[in-house]
Amino acid sequence: MFVIISDMSIKNNVASFISHIHFFNNLLKKTLHYAINIISTEAKLFAIRCGISQVVQIQLVLYIIVITDAINIAKKIFDPSIYLHQQQVIAILKDLRVFFNKHEDNTIEFWNCLNDK
Repeated sequence: MFVIISDMSIKNNVASFISHIHFFNNLLKKTLHYAINIISTEAKLFAIRCGISQVVQIQLVLYIIVITDAINIAKKIFDPSIYLHQQQVIAILKDLRVFFNKHEDNTIEFWNCLNDK
């Protein structure tokens, strides 16, 4: 089981994205990205995208859990309507298609982690 924990914050018009990828209780990878002039929704989608993109490249991944404080944003990944930030969603879906085509039992879950800020 691979767990992706993603978070994002914006301060002084600079967004910071972080993804932690764990395999059971071991940290495999920590990724940090920065972007300027980006809005919160796109930044949160990008943080989720980074984690998923990295995990689906690992062989023998059958089960992924994405933990985020932006579950409402994560739901946009599976929303077929046209809206802003669809470029991030298309990239995520491309990675998920590869993941699901590897094995019929592959599973992904999204867990909401409330932010106490």
